[in-house]
Formats: sequence, C-alpha cells, structure tokens
Amino acid sequence: MARLDIANLSKRYGDFHAVRDVSLEVADGEFMVLLGPSGCGKTTTLRMVAGLERNDSGVIVIGDRVVSDAAADLFVPPDHRKLGMVFQSYAIWPHMTVFDNVAYPLSVRHVAKAEIRTKVTAALKLVEMEAYAERPAPALSGGQQQRVAIARALVFEPEVLLLDEPLSNLDARLRAQMGDEFRALQRRLKITTLYVTHDQEEAMALSDRVVVMDKGRALQVGAPEEVYRRPASRTVAAFFGTPNFIEAKVTACRANGRDHVLTIEGAGTRGDCRAAEARRPGDAILVMIRPEDVTLGSAGPLSWQGTVVDGVFRGPRRTLTVESQGRRFTVECPATRAASVGDTVTLSVDADNAWALRP
Repeated sequence: MARLDIANLSKRYGDFHAVRDVSLEVADGEFMVLLGPSGCGKTTTLRMVAGLERNDSGVIVIGDRVVSDAAADLFVPPDHRKLGMVFQSYAIWPHMTVFDNVAYPLSVRHVAKAEIRTKVTAALKLVEMEAYAERPAPALSGGQQQRVAIARALVFEPEVLLLDEPLSNLDARLRAQMGDEFRALQRRLKITTLYVTHDQEEAMALSDRVVVMDKGRALQVGAPEEVYRRPASRTVAAFFGTPNFIEAKVTACRANGRDHVLTIEGAGTRGDCRAAEARRPGDAILVMIRPEDVTLGSAGPLSWQGTVVDGVFRGPRRTLTVESQGRRFTVECPATRAASVGDTVTLSVDADNAWALRP
C-alpha cells in the first residue's frame, strides 16, 4: 500500500473553477472521505487522482512516485498509476460472468491464467462472493454488484483505492449494511482509500478523516467528530444536519485547555460557550447548537424560553420546532419525553455543546 499526497491541485473548465488549490495528505492505510454538495469539486478531485482528468496545476504523488505535475508537464496515464476504482454505476459488464468481470483487470495486463484464477478466487472470497463466480452479472442484486465491483478493484492489488459514491444506488438499509461491511474490509486490508460522497452520515461512519468541500475548495479536514463538533465556519456547520445559530456578543473570555470559554449574551439568553480562539468583549459571534444537544426542562448554563409550534414523530425521537425571540429552533428529543404543540418550554444547553463561530 502507499500514501497519497496532493499539493495545490486545481482544475478549470473555461471560466469555471471546478477545483481550487486543494492540498491533502492521505496516510498509508487511511480512509479519507471527500464530502460536499453536488458540484463542489469532490468527484473532479478523485478523477484527477485517478488520471481520468488532467490537473491544470498542482502535483499528485502516490507512494514515492509523482504521477502528475502540471508545471513539469508530467502525466502518468490511469493504467500505470496502480489504482483501483469503484464507480457510482459499478460498471459491471452484463455479458460477462462474475468471475470474468473480476478477472478483466488481470486479463488486460496479460497475467497467466493460473495466476488469474488464484487471484480472482481470493478477491471474491474477500467480499464473500466466491459462490457466485459463474453467475451472469445481470442476475445479481445491487449489493452483490457492488461487491463484485470492489473485488474487481482489489484483484490486482492496487496501492490506493478510489470510490465515487459507490453506495448511492442502494436503498437506505442496504447502504448502511454495505457501508459497514466495506469499512470492515478496508480496515482488514489496510488499503489507502479516497472515497467521495454527499451523504453526511455515511462520511462520518466510514472515514478516519473527512474533507468538507464547497465551490472547489477544501474548507476543513479532520476527524469526523472534530469537524462535526468544532466546525471552522458556518458553511461547514450547516452541511451537517440542521444546526441552530444564535447571534450574540462576547462579554468575557478565558482560556480553557485547547479552547477558550466565552461568556455571551443575545437572543434572550446569557451564558457560556466554547471557541477555538480568544475573543474580546463586544465582539459579535455566531453560536452553533446541534438539535440533539438541546435539553427541554429547567434552565441551564445557556437557556431561553420558547413555544413549540411544530412536532414530527420519527419513531424513537421527535423533532420539535420551537419559536423564541422571533427565531425558530430545531430540537431533537426522545419521543416519549417530547413537548406538545402550543407548550411553553425552556430550552437549555451546556457550554461544551455550544460552539462559537465568526459571524
């Protein structure tokens, strides 16, 4: 396996900047996810790593080998990059059996037939598809086709595995199941992986680190919980779920370990929140509060009152919309302990779950 290094990668289509100065370091054996809305540049970044698109600027290094350097006019074609790739459509050939689909990357490399059989059998065992080797590809379910596509990508022992939204064509239950299975396989093989998705839950569940992209730029790179709990901007925060935002002003600030604790007031409340950097009294900030961190009941470190104006039952939980000070807040709470529409409620959150952002 190998590490993957991307430095100042850019791609333009006419006047449109698809990717702007993206730099990433994917460690050997790491699972990194590119996350963002449609058109943010994540698939274009993946295709440049694969060699399916040529970067206008920047450098791509796989292991110790430079495979693309725009300034030096160096470009290694896809079939010489030792990469495995799984596409959104799986690209399973319907006229071939499962065995022949998986064997194809070895056949075009003129590998001996005996070695092909050994390697294909081993790859199919990895994804638990060896019993389907002679089955026609069209006779497979969506989940089985995805497994065949993964086996085909792994059969020639690539240095890096690239996946472009491989679970998006599956239903919700199968998508979660296959995601768990694929993550377990990746951990077992310890293969360096770059994975593209627009699904926030999928990104958090699968990745060692996640890259949030928007308008061609990498906005933040970090462990999933770090990015979720400590977003660098409102754009990053808003891409995960439906966070609440409170406009406030700083009245005091003190250092607390790696963070700072701010005392703030605004929107009918006063209390503490955390921040990545110090702020001065009088500074305007935006406080992010996740819906699941809001507690219904007595006043807490940071609390305010409101009226429940809507509620949606979601099985184990209920989503409430609470109106307060002319603003609407989203609250996620256990269904059995939720308030009713029309109730006046006190909302509270502790300082550890309130995060300050630049306004």
